[in-house]
Amino acid sequence: MSAEALRSAKAARWTDAAAAVGTVVLRRARGILRVVRPAAWVLIAATIALWIGGDVMGWWELTIAAVVLSVTLVLCTGFLFGRTTYEVSLDLNRTRVVVGERAVGAMTLANDSRRAILPSRVVLPVGAGRGEFAVGRLAAGESVEELFAIPTTRRGVLAVGPISVVRGDPLGLFERVHRRDEPVDLYVHPRTVLFEGQSLGFMRDLEGLAATDLSRDDVSFHALREYQPGDDLRHVHWRSSARTGDLMVRQYEETRRSHFVIGLSRNPSDYKNTDEFELAISAAGSLGLRALRDSRQVDVRVQGRGLPASTGKRLLDALAALLPSRSREGSIEDLAGTLAATLPLASVVVLVCGSSVDPTRLRLACARLPFGARVLAVVAQSGAAPALRRIGDANVVTVGALEQLPAALRKVLA
Repeated sequence: MSAEALRSAKAARWTDAAAAVGTVVLRRARGILRVVRPAAWVLIAATIALWIGGDVMGWWELTIAAVVLSVTLVLCTGFLFGRTTYEVSLDLNRTRVVVGERAVGAMTLANDSRRAILPSRVVLPVGAGRGEFAVGRLAAGESVEELFAIPTTRRGVLAVGPISVVRGDPLGLFERVHRRDEPVDLYVHPRTVLFEGQSLGFMRDLEGLAATDLSRDDVSFHALREYQPGDDLRHVHWRSSARTGDLMVRQYEETRRSHFVIGLSRNPSDYKNTDEFELAISAAGSLGLRALRDSRQVDVRVQGRGLPASTGKRLLDALAALLPSRSREGSIEDLAGTLAATLPLASVVVLVCGSSVDPTRLRLACARLPFGARVLAVVAQSGAAPALRRIGDANVVTVGALEQLPAALRKVLA
């Protein structure tokens, strides 16, 4: 290897070593700067200004103030030292609650080390807020349990945790944070209502009513007709063919499986306010749960995607996380067209929207739904009296509160 190559290799090694050292120094510097709170930066700047002012202008008052602030900063940094090696566990009694209920949980901190842990502060983030707990001195082998209750006023999915152990000074100038444990998702389900003594199974299935559409192959016999090219010879009625002298085949009425489809609009322009949107979500959840209890195949679609609806828990979890669309793309008419294209064999389709959808738009949306399906539209209008009307071939129910929904549907099924 030539001398120039040796120098290049040596320079490369020095460069790599410098980069590694720089990375470590930068990481340590970020860790140090992270413990300094905004108030501390203000005091540090004030201390520097007082030292310079006292030296330049010769004022002892400024120098004394600089000394006091410097001593304060040094003393406050002493509160950062100490161990926070807690063993932390977070236990929520229930990870799924309904809006308005309280989620109760417990947080346990244990000192498994051989030395005592000085008092500290524990922060428990809950969604956008947080709760704080003061933990006293824990001797070796001791543990403490803190109970907490999370009030729920809005539907959503709240991240509870991760727990942070905070050590800092009483003035709040410096703060060292150690995160423990993993966050737990708390599902706040929308309110739903039960439909007692009635079924949403007003659909055409093998145990229900046959459709008016005719089919060449099904289970519900309709009539006999003359043979046409392409008919399955298995459906030839030989006795009638022998009597008439022409080939006669069986014709059937088309039957459909119990396929319950809910189209829920999440376009903000379809609702006058957030209360209507929450009412629509609660109505969709109530209808979906009842259809699942009736052992129906349930599909729930919103603009852009479908929601898991194989079980009641999965449906409510999906509704808890549902947010209005940000782009405002996809109207109720577009949603109806998507339902017709992706679920053409649906037996019942329920459209759920807000009061901003006028009758003309609602008529157009219902006209785009799968042919032959029974159509129901539920309009959420906060504070309105329950009402039932017909728009085209669809029954349209207007509800102003969730409790009005069962009585309104009884009128539809009557």
